[in-house]
Parts: sequence; structure tokens; C-alpha cells
Amino acid sequence: MTAPAAVSLPLPASSSVDLADFGEFVEASLPGLLRYGHALTGNSHDAADLVQAVLEKIGARWSHVRRKTGDPLAYVRRSMANAHISRWRRTRRENLVAEIPDSVAAARADPFEHEPLWQALRELPPKQRAVIVLRYYEGLSEVEIAATLGVSQGTVKSQASKAIASLRKKMGEGREAS
Repeated sequence: MTAPAAVSLPLPASSSVDLADFGEFVEASLPGLLRYGHALTGNSHDAADLVQAVLEKIGARWSHVRRKTGDPLAYVRRSMANAHISRWRRTRRENLVAEIPDSVAAARADPFEHEPLWQALRELPPKQRAVIVLRYYEGLSEVEIAATLGVSQGTVKSQASKAIASLRKKMGEGREAS
């Protein structure tokens, strides 16, 4: 995964202590948030867009987020998962165009595009993908995932179980076809 260009964020208009605190939080958390975003969205460009959109919203409310939440990083991750699911719901509808373009714009290939595990992960529903990413990519416990996503621990277990079963099935099919 190549690192996207630096994410520029407008800082919230509040005290300089809050600005410095938010800046330090972003500086410390950005690499992990970009990795999480990449795992959620499937590519680094959408991941950077997702992280930027969420941090813009949270930056404007940073003093409130810091005061009211026990773990701002968990709050940001939950916001990213919610934003990704909302974006996915809005864009999953078919978009019709009047004319078919003559040529496809040349896009840089994602190095994970043809990796069977990444392909299978991309096909999971957003909530299952979020649980798998938080558990196995970010290394969070079931309790931390439940708190991050705002669901019960039982939901985390059931979503993880369904996702793992789906991944095993898809990976098994891939091996048999080879």
C-alpha cells in the first residue's frame, strides 16, 4: 500500500490548547487511521478521503469529543465505519449514464487488487468488514470493537463468525479453481 499524499485538515476555531491537542492526535493517529480506512474502503485514495472527511467533522467538535468520550481514537474509528457504511448505502444504487465513455481513464493499479484475500474482504458487507479489520488488522479485542462500533459484544462475535465463514468459503473456492 502506498501512502497517499498528506491529508490537509482545517483546524477547529477554538483555543490554541485544543488546536495543539487535535494536531497531536492527528499526527499520532493518522497512519493507523489510513490503514483502517484502506481496509474498510479497499483502496488508499478512498481511505484518505474517508479519514479526511471524518477528521474535518471531529476537528470542529474536538473539545467536546475529548471531554465526552473516554477514547477519542475509538470514537474516530466508529465515525469512520459509520461514514463508510453511509457512503456505501448512498452509492450502491446503480448510476445510469447517457453515453458510454470512449476510453477508460488510466488509473494506477492497486497492488492488492488481485490478492484473493483482499478480493474476498472487499466482498464482505461493511459491518462484517469493519469487525474483521478491527479484530485482525488493528488487533482490537471484542470488547474494544463493540465500543468502537457501538454494538454489543454478541453482535461483534456473530459478525466475525459470519465474515470468517464467508472468507473461508471464498478462499476455499479460489484454491479449488486454481
